[in-house]
Amino acid sequence: MFYKIENEFLTCEINEMGAELHSLKSKENGREYIWYGNPDIWYGQAPVLFPVIGQLNSDRFFYNGKEYSMPKHGLARKLPFTCLGAENGKAVFSLKSDASTLEKYPWEFELLVTFELSGKALENTITVINNSDEKMYFSLGAHPGFNCKVGDRIEFECNETVCTERIDSTNMLIDEKFPLLNNENTIEITKEIFEPDALIISGLKSKKLRLKGENEIEFTFGDCPVLGIWAKPGAPYVCLEPWYGINDNPVPYKDISEKREIRSSLPGEKFSLVWKAEIIK
Repeated sequence: MFYKIENEFLTCEINEMGAELHSLKSKENGREYIWYGNPDIWYGQAPVLFPVIGQLNSDRFFYNGKEYSMPKHGLARKLPFTCLGAENGKAVFSLKSDASTLEKYPWEFELLVTFELSGKALENTITVINNSDEKMYFSLGAHPGFNCKVGDRIEFECNETVCTERIDSTNMLIDEKFPLLNNENTIEITKEIFEPDALIISGLKSKKLRLKGENEIEFTFGDCPVLGIWAKPGAPYVCLEPWYGINDNPVPYKDISEKREIRSSLPGEKFSLVWKAEIIK
């Protein structure tokens, strides 16, 4: 089922499956800004990544000596959420742990996904609540795909000197970094840029960027430690992905608490990821 919210400038639709953003459309120019999810190219649109990001080594992790199986990008994107309300330009969705999630992920949790329209902007807040009685380990990420074309540009608010990490054909992180920006702020979207897979960037000074072409949006990603940028090579979209977490590399670790960029929260604590997309044109 899809839920719709709107304001004076925008309409927004969300799929209760995965609490996934399905549409963001301007009332002024009629343009759609969210990738429509062609299964022949990439079936997704804007999945929520929880409790892992990317691929785990051998699709598994260990906690307190016990092995757990976990699919790529985690559980949330494949589960139905409950809509807690969708009105006045705001929609809230909830996913709570149950017996089936506890088999794969040994903590009780609630995941709240909120969409709110304000002027020409959509803000998405993803909040993890630890409902268990012990420290919980998790990763959290967003993966919205925006319509664009080859030749469009990504412009960061600051000049950046950063490298990118890459994943290999087995979806494992390569132990090497590749130069990306040298006191520059612009990445051009070419047919070749995503052939080795996603750009995985850490250490950015910028808190936001602009995706510029026929459409233009300002995308705020805040203080996330890792930003993923990805599309199928040559496809007419790009995913802008704030991550609190990162893909595994081939080197095993004994416990999920040792995983790179892993987050933790104490019983009753909340942790939120926030991103915002403002329509410029």
